[in-house]
Amino acid sequence: MGAVVDGAAGRLRVPVSSEQVFKLTRYQLREYLRSRRFVALIAIIAVIGAILTALVAHFRGGLVSSNVAFYGSFWGGGIDLVIVLAAVFFGGDAIAGEFQNKTGYFLMGLPIRRTTVYVGKFIAAYLAAAATMLVFLAILLANGAYYFGTGAVPWQLLLSLALALVYLGAVLGATFFFSSLFKTSAYGFVLTAILFLFGFTILQDVIVGLVKIEPWMVISYAESTIGNVFGSGVNWGIFGTKTTTTTMIGRMMVQSTTWTPGIAEGFVIMLGYLIGTAAVGLLLFEREEFT
Repeated sequence: MGAVVDGAAGRLRVPVSSEQVFKLTRYQLREYLRSRRFVALIAIIAVIGAILTALVAHFRGGLVSSNVAFYGSFWGGGIDLVIVLAAVFFGGDAIAGEFQNKTGYFLMGLPIRRTTVYVGKFIAAYLAAAATMLVFLAILLANGAYYFGTGAVPWQLLLSLALALVYLGAVLGATFFFSSLFKTSAYGFVLTAILFLFGFTILQDVIVGLVKIEPWMVISYAESTIGNVFGSGVNWGIFGTKTTTTTMIGRMMVQSTTWTPGIAEGFVIMLGYLIGTAAVGLLLFEREEFT
């Protein structure tokens, strides 16, 4: 990522940002793929896949009644955990590690912009995390091919995969934001895991239960579109659908309200989280000093 030879003029020049981003992404991705954390994450996904395979084999009649129900249950219900784990593994210390391990002192001494470092690391983490998602998908496709045949992959799976990739970017954006905000990697790991595993879900329930409004500002609400695409009567729009039900508890009539996001709405919310958190994280990294 230092100076290179200019073939036309025969002198050294500093690589442009696109070249630096490509080189840094390649080196960082190679480091991720050779790391113990990548092997550990693949092992975790393999264990999850083995458990799912055993469950499907044991409860075949109830769990795999159709190919759409199968992928809706296991892909729609399990990929969010894989995404959060991958984001924590590859993004938790991506920026904070430069301060904590003092490597930023050497990296920032090179003729390279901080934006280039941030973007290169983000792309590398995204590609490594996406690779783990594909491993999980391959396990499900193998199960699906066994029970339904190789040509029984529903079209909803491709749309759900696209939404999952956007959600991955949003989770990584938040992870890089926390990694830039704090100089200790542990904060990036812990905060991302807590918020995306159950923190945002609790916040969503509080907003719906107490404020009685659509929780469009919470990413867990948008994330549910990954699994919703497999259902019937899908809302494809940009606005959520409100459903009110009345339940008799003893002698009291209790009303409860639920919201279902539109597929387009969920995409926009997740994309907004991706752009917003990644941009703020970059701004923090640009202003942080190595002291």
